[in-house]
Amino acid sequence: MGENGQASALYIVSTPIGHLEDITLRAIRILKEVSLIAAEDTRVTRNLLTRYDIGTPMTSYHAHNALEKTPLLVSRMKKGQTVALVSDAGTPLLSDPGQILVDMAIREGIPVHPVPGASALLAALVVSGLETGRFHFTGFLPRKESDCLRAIHHLSRLPATLVFYESPRRVDRTIALLSEVLGDRPAVLCRELTKTFETVRRGTLFSFRDQGTGEPSRGEWTLLVGGWPDDGRDEKARNPEEILKAMEGIGLPAADKARLLARLSGISRKEAYGLVLGNGV
Repeated sequence: MGENGQASALYIVSTPIGHLEDITLRAIRILKEVSLIAAEDTRVTRNLLTRYDIGTPMTSYHAHNALEKTPLLVSRMKKGQTVALVSDAGTPLLSDPGQILVDMAIREGIPVHPVPGASALLAALVVSGLETGRFHFTGFLPRKESDCLRAIHHLSRLPATLVFYESPRRVDRTIALLSEVLGDRPAVLCRELTKTFETVRRGTLFSFRDQGTGEPSRGEWTLLVGGWPDDGRDEKARNPEEILKAMEGIGLPAADKARLLARLSGISRKEAYGLVLGNGV
């Protein structure tokens, strides 16, 4: 039986992103009351359950078994059981498994309830010093370089703080690609938030690109980048073709003109170089 005596319910429960005290009283109660906890990694969740003396049975639910496990979990809820979904840390579904389960539960008429709490996304945003009123969360960018550049280009003119997750093995590469498309914008790197070695580094894309992160190869980064300045300039001023016209007669090598065009317009440097050569500027 779930909250308020309700049967057949799915609870999306946020768990600590590091410090085990960052969990709500309601989350602890829900985890004790549900029939089953679906955990991304039962070994990780076991530490939390042990800390708060929670003896509820667990089952693994992760990206590799979601298609198999989802119908089984939905079947149990249709029979009157309640399920709590948790990820390794933070709020489920934010770059974590769970979307398939939520979608199927909704289609089957099973109530889905949020149990809010910790989130690396929000924790990083509020300490970043960047704009918090408007932000765009992308999660992990595509691994393939061409796809990654295309995705960044689509985000380049958003007047909102851009938020990404990235692995320690790819963070330096991602920063280099962001620099190529976005130019030198304010940037913040966050890691191990709420933990003993909490790290918040503020700088710019160029400074991080040139210095490198220089950190151990474990622990995911949350990377925040300043958005396109919403300063009232009209779209004509941002149009690559209009910028090219304004650059006519400037005595710069093509490569330098392409770099300048990319920075002013938000397009990739490769695309800008092609436009420079094609227009004979």
